[in-house]
Amino acid sequence: MPLLYLDCQYGISGDMTLAALIDAGADCDYITRSLRSLPIDAFVLGVTPVDQQGIQAKMLRLFFPLDDHNSRAGANAPMASRAAPAGPSALHHHHHGPERKAAAILAMIAASELPERVRRRAGAVFSALARAEGKIHGVAPQEVRFHEVGAMDSIIDILGVCLALENLDIETIIASPVATGQGKQRMAHGCYPIPAPATAELLTGIPLADFPVEGELTTPTGAAFLSALVSEFRALPAVTIGAIGYGAGKRRFSHPNILRVFVCAARGLEPERETVATLQCEVDDISGENLGYVMQELFDQRALDVYYTPVYMKKNRPGTLITVLCRPEDTAMLEEILLVETPTFGVRRSLHSRLALRRRSETVPTPYGDIAVKIGYRGERIYQISPEYEHVRRAAKNGNVPYDLVWGAARQSVQSLWASAWRKMK
Repeated sequence: MPLLYLDCQYGISGDMTLAALIDAGADCDYITRSLRSLPIDAFVLGVTPVDQQGIQAKMLRLFFPLDDHNSRAGANAPMASRAAPAGPSALHHHHHGPERKAAAILAMIAASELPERVRRRAGAVFSALARAEGKIHGVAPQEVRFHEVGAMDSIIDILGVCLALENLDIETIIASPVATGQGKQRMAHGCYPIPAPATAELLTGIPLADFPVEGELTTPTGAAFLSALVSEFRALPAVTIGAIGYGAGKRRFSHPNILRVFVCAARGLEPERETVATLQCEVDDISGENLGYVMQELFDQRALDVYYTPVYMKKNRPGTLITVLCRPEDTAMLEEILLVETPTFGVRRSLHSRLALRRRSETVPTPYGDIAVKIGYRGERIYQISPEYEHVRRAAKNGNVPYDLVWGAARQSVQSLWASAWRKMK
């Protein structure tokens, strides 16, 4: 699957990211059709070519035909007349409407019929935003009421980016260090330094670029993309570039106000290597029943693995170390579960590179019936064969034979079929 590289040396925002992905080949019609399946205001979405300091880029066009401001400005009014004056991209036409709680936005995403990976990514972005805003304002994340981010155009930016990633079949996202800008900017709660409080919170742990420019280069939405979806921050790796996109902001600087994205082939000789996140916390005042509930909640939110380790904590108290393995884009949702459902006061997060076998599931014939198996392989070599427990159990019970006999027959069947398939391919 393609790899996406975000070149954030001039910052990142929601509309710039969506425009860049469309410029790189994402289908704007697909994004629009998918968004119109949601219970959101009527909108018109597109891109227009612009010149940014000699670089041809795409600028996002988004407006709402039923909005009073659009009615007064007229459908043919120039984009500049509908643009808000602040922010790295002036946020096209900033359609506020009523404030929206994080819980309501997440519920809308979960209830939608969007592709599963789109729902997961969009949920991760909004959860990251809610956690950052909640920490700053001292409220629970689910009770956060979004202002700028909750505006309908920013909801479309976030969902649009996740749909564009799906359309391009992007599995892994990496990014450069990010420029934030400097100075001050007026926001919903007053005048604040740049980076904005939510932006700074979301950029915790992310490398920043030294680019001293007056003005906001990275918005909370752009920072949320980096926090929730990016697995690694580094220079452009050794890859084959397939497409390049340029997304333009609406503010004018002495530098090109653009986000550049690279859609690349999978990385070189390590197609099975991937980045996973590890979340950990220790607790010593939780019941066994609660631990069982927490584990199921974590698995329901796409944790790759969860395990508990007995530990001794301060004052020689027996406790439990909770360890969660997950995809980097799922960390925000899973951290939220640990903070809400356990008595921990914090969650540690670290990123690791792991070599993962390619996997496939097959149903193979045995003398005891068809058995489903999971196969782990690299190239022509099978490393792991794992017959599905329930299939083996049922076959052993129905045939009145030992469990190990059915299990071994399933493994042998996989090895025979696999060897035969490779001989035919050669």
